Amino acid sequence: MPNLGAPELIIIAVVLIALFGWKKLPDMARSLGRSARVFKSEVDELKKDGKPVPSDASKTTVPGDVVDAEAERRAAEARLADAERRAAEARAEADRLRAAASSPTTTPTSTTDDTRRDTTF
Repeated sequence: MPNLGAPELIIIAVVLIALFGWKKLPDMARSLGRSARVFKSEVDELKKDGKPVPSDASKTTVPGDVVDAEAERRAAEARLADAERRAAEARAEADRLRAAASSPTTTPTSTTDDTRRDTTF
């Protein structure tokens, strides 16, 4: 294979730009890079030849606390009971407000309220 110098590389670049266009070259290079990574990972997989290897996720996972399922269930039931109690209180308050709004109010009005005078001068 002959040595490729600067003039030859420039000619190859000009031909590529002429054939594929300036806008398509970055997409093609990105696609070529992805293909090379996939090919490399497949080659590595063939080299391993089925040997079990821990995944990256198992290496980076932080062990968590042990969860007591019964305690979690009791806590969830307590939250549910509290939510149901608050919902019942809200329904009772809404019913009380509806009843107050629908009943006519009969408050006596005094004549002094109707004939208020402005005492500011």
